Amino acid sequence: MEQRYGAGPDQIDGMNTTQLRENFMVERLFVSGQISFAYTHFDRMIVGGAVPAEKALGFGDGKDVGTNLFFDAREMGIANLGGTGWIEVDGTRYALANRDVLYIGRGAETVSLGSDDAKKPARFYMNSVPAGHSVPTRLITRAESKILEMGDAEKSNRRSLAMYIHPEVAPSCLLLMGITDPAKGSVWNTMPPHLHERRMEAYCYFDLSDEDRVMHFMGRPDNTRHLVVANGDVVLSPAWSIHMGAGTGPYGFVWGMTGENQEYTDVSPVAIKELR
Repeated sequence: MEQRYGAGPDQIDGMNTTQLRENFMVERLFVSGQISFAYTHFDRMIVGGAVPAEKALGFGDGKDVGTNLFFDAREMGIANLGGTGWIEVDGTRYALANRDVLYIGRGAETVSLGSDDAKKPARFYMNSVPAGHSVPTRLITRAESKILEMGDAEKSNRRSLAMYIHPEVAPSCLLLMGITDPAKGSVWNTMPPHLHERRMEAYCYFDLSDEDRVMHFMGRPDNTRHLVVANGDVVLSPAWSIHMGAGTGPYGFVWGMTGENQEYTDVSPVAIKELR
C-alpha cells in the first residue's frame, strides 16, 4: 500500500515535474501476478490494480486501513480493463468481460480475482472509498451501463460517457464510477474544463499504445500545470483542480469520484479563455 499525500493549490508552484508526479499520479499499478494499492489523502480514496496470471489473487485484511477487514467501513468498484476474468466475493463468483464493473458493498469479507486465460489476463482497476452504509454487491455489465453522448467533433471533444456506479444505474454509498471514450478523431476527454469543489476524482487512462501519451492538465484555472500520462497510469484530481486531457492517439479512461454528494452535474465550468 503506497501513500499519496497530495498538496494544496498554493504548493504546486514550488514543485518540479518529479514532485508533481509523486503527489498527483500513481504509476505501475498493473503488474503481472500482483495486487498493488495506493492510499490517497484525497477524500481517502484508494486506487488499485491487479493482474492475476497463473494464480488467483486475493485480499480482505484491513490492517492498512485501520480496521479488522478491508471492507468494514469501505465500498469498492472494480473495472476489468483486460481479458475475461472473474471476481469472487465471500464465495459468490462474478464473471467479468472487458469493461464490466463489479460494485462491492461495505461488509464484504474476502475478495479473490482471477483470469480465464493467463496469456490474456484480466486487468482489474479498483477504486475504494469510505462508506457509511452497506449497499448490496452487484455486477454491472457493459451493456447495463448508461451511455451519454457528449461534445463536438468540430472541436475534437466528441466522447461517449458510460455510467456504471451511479444512482441512475447501480447505487452506492458515496462512490461514482464510469468509463469515457473519445470518439475517433477527437482527442479532448472533457470540455470545457471544470471544477467540482465538493468531490475529488481519479482518472485511470488505458488502451493507449506504447508510443502514445495523454497530456493531462491540472491546477487552478489561472495557474495550470500538466502531467504526461502513459497507459495504465492514474491521475489524482483534488477538488480544487481543473481536470482535462488530450491524447496523442486513441485512449479511454475510468473515472471515479467521491465527496459530499453524487450529483454528477454539480460542477463549475471554466471558460477556455480564463485558463492561464
